[in-house]
Amino acid sequence: MIKEIIQDSEDRMKKTIEHLTKDLASLRAGRANPGMLDRIVVDYYGEPTPLNQLANINVPEARLLVIQPWDKHSIADIEKAIMKSDLGITPSNDGNVIRLAVPQLTEERRKELVKVVRKRGEEAKVAIRNIRREANDMIKQAEKEKLVSEDESKKGIDDVQKITDKGVKDIDAILQTKEKDVMEV
Repeated sequence: MIKEIIQDSEDRMKKTIEHLTKDLASLRAGRANPGMLDRIVVDYYGEPTPLNQLANINVPEARLLVIQPWDKHSIADIEKAIMKSDLGITPSNDGNVIRLAVPQLTEERRKELVKVVRKRGEEAKVAIRNIRREANDMIKQAEKEKLVSEDESKKGIDDVQKITDKGVKDIDAILQTKEKDVMEV
């Protein structure tokens, strides 16, 4: 029973870390990255459709994204969706492809982005700690109901703490990498 609780907690912590990684990938770090467009949804024939399902996205240069729609008639809709998004990049199109020139970030904007990165990292750490608390509560409840012994309960709580520490350490590593990426000129 304790193994199941620990396994479930570990899986949920991994999902939290994966979510953080995807979330941080959509943050603009001065370099062109197809992940920047992951949150853009295009109104395609009346249906909200993710941009990556409507077009091929390439990075031919460090500061350039090229979006090549599979349906040429959707270019105007894609352009409109990019303009409405919080990217702050003006698209240009030549009738076949849309080009997004990613501008250099200012020092002030970089510092703001680092704050956003840290905030999202702290939210992920809080989520992991909540998972730990729930697991510990379940283990203590099982001990109270005499389903597990006191020794098994203590070992289970120690194991939950170990996976929590590993999760927090992983988040710190992800944050450090992203902060370095954002501050890089």
